[in-house]
Parts: sequence; structure tokens; C-alpha cells
Amino acid sequence: MRGRIVGAGVAALLAAGCGAEAEPVAVPPPAPVAADVAAASSGGACRLLDFDVIEQHAGFRFDVAAASETGDSHTCVVRAGRAALPELTLTVTETSIDVATFTADVVPEKAAKVSGLGQRAYQRTTSAKGALGPVEEVGWLAAGGRLATLRYATPPDADKAAAESLTTTLIALAKQLDTATLHP
Repeated sequence: MRGRIVGAGVAALLAAGCGAEAEPVAVPPPAPVAADVAAASSGGACRLLDFDVIEQHAGFRFDVAAASETGDSHTCVVRAGRAALPELTLTVTETSIDVATFTADVVPEKAAKVSGLGQRAYQRTTSAKGALGPVEEVGWLAAGGRLATLRYATPPDADKAAAESLTTTLIALAKQLDTATLHP
């Protein structure tokens, strides 16, 4: 008798559990994991940049880097998150020009001379144009046959004085970059 009662109880439990399917449990998707990736991991000219060094010398923080290489030119663009501007662009191109050719053919009109950077260097600030605000640019003829340019593009609502105030910080950052270590 006991066996029949236990058997009936087990059968009742099994029937109750199998008769209705359980509702699926909604599990929220896992939160995206933010990873702090070094600019150098993008390759190209980004190997010369470090987000902490940029912040230390220039006073602004970027956390996204993208590199491009075309022929003898290596470029790195860094931005903050998904924002298109501001952006900092470093371009390094292998070259055989000398200081005289750099001065005559590369240095833009109305550019100011920069001392203590490469063999010869300049800085200039351009006015806002199109979707870009003013752009601060530092260019130099580096040792080892390298032509380098560091540009900071501001948002369209920035004024020219804001871009010009970056001159000293961009020059300090440029002096930290060892373009000779960039290999094709």
C-alpha cells in the first residue's frame, strides 16, 4: 500500500511538472566591458602617441586612436569617445628634403618659427572652415629624414584664440615624440 501511495505521489508530481512548460526567465544582457586600450595598439604613427602623455603635455584627454599608412606616410588620429571633434592628428612622412627645401616649400606663409624642435619647425593657426573650427598646427623636419605634423582641430563653435592658446602645449607634446623610432 505504501508503495502505491508513494508511486501515486511521484506520478502526480511528474504530471504536474510536465504538464505546463515554465515561462522563460528574462536575463538582462551583460553590460559592455570598457577596456582602456593604448593608442600605440592601433599601429602606424599611433605607436608614437600615448593618451597619458597627450593629457600630461596638452591638457586634454583622448581615448580612441586610429592609424593609417599610405606609402611613406604614417598617420594617427585620436579622439575622445564617439565625438568627431576635437581631434589630434599626427602625420609622419619619410623624406629626403633638407632644411632649405623644408623652409621654402613646406613651411606655410605666415607661419611662426618654432625653436628647439627638430632641424626646423613652424606653427600656425588656421581659421574655421566648413565643419571644422580653427586648427592649430605644428610642423617640423625631424632627424632621420622625417617630416612631421601635429594638428589639433577644434569644434566648429570654437574661436581662433582658443586654438592659438594650444600652441605651447602642442609644441611640448611634439618635443616628446621620437619620430626616428617609427619604422615602415
